[in-house]
Amino acid sequence: MGMFKVRVAEVLEETSNIKSFRLQRADGAPFDPYPAGAHIDVVGPTAVVRQYSLCSPPDDLDDYMVAVKLEPESRGGSQALHDQVEVGHELEISAPRNLLSVAGDADRHILVAAGIGVTPMISIAYHLHRRGEEFELHYFARSREEAAFCELLEKRSGFGERVHFHFGLQRDQQPAMLDGAFAGLSAASHVYTCGPQGFMERVRDSATAVIPEDNVHIEHFQAGEPAETAGDTPFEVELDDEVYEVPVGQSIVQVLANNGVEVDTSCQEGICGTCIMGVLKGEPDHRDQCMSNSEKKANEQIAACVSRSKSPRLVLELF
Repeated sequence: MGMFKVRVAEVLEETSNIKSFRLQRADGAPFDPYPAGAHIDVVGPTAVVRQYSLCSPPDDLDDYMVAVKLEPESRGGSQALHDQVEVGHELEISAPRNLLSVAGDADRHILVAAGIGVTPMISIAYHLHRRGEEFELHYFARSREEAAFCELLEKRSGFGERVHFHFGLQRDQQPAMLDGAFAGLSAASHVYTCGPQGFMERVRDSATAVIPEDNVHIEHFQAGEPAETAGDTPFEVELDDEVYEVPVGQSIVQVLANNGVEVDTSCQEGICGTCIMGVLKGEPDHRDQCMSNSEKKANEQIAACVSRSKSPRLVLELF
């Protein structure tokens, strides 16, 4: 996985527990354009790697911007970025990766964010606005004081009339609000969401009452509940004509690494997509949260850090 150095050009306090970091390449070169909704790996001062969505315009080649929420149970990632990183410091980041693809043939796009989940939606909004496409952004937060980027969303030309803030709604009030937002959608409309797991499930349930399930795009920034492992059994992985046994309690990535085959990884939780491998034969037991339901049904890829196999052997290929 290629990493490169960036310099912190600006740090802003967006809320009492969210800071934004504007990054520029340390070598002075421009960034490559990235697809809307993409995220990057950031190596913080404590060498902890975390994934953060880019919230700058995808066609801005001078700056990348990420927003970091200080997590109360931080294990050194967000805490170090908040406490130790200042303007002028250097960080290492990865090239952007995208799991939240924007549909190219939608008649309408509805973006739904909760809390810090607004970050990928901002880059998607920039992209859709530049393309002149029909979209709305619904932003849920406990209060305006806890919602990042409110002024940007209100004042950005072309955004204001498309952005709807929903502050202080109780959980039992959210479904009715979502049903109203989705009421006019057609089978060609697409919905994109990012936020806490329970919130995204409510978005999915409301949206799929109106549009096909494959038209709902979900960005996970936290792993869900671990899969049940009581019924796990060993299986074999074949890669480049070599066969390796994957025992219970070890992942495909771990077994391959133990045998000198390096697979790029990042989150190790099945949410970032770094470790995706191709499936040539066999039936994966998908346990990730980075692939869509249609991608899982196709059984052409596997997230090798968490998923296992339903068949005795998987024949895989490195991308």
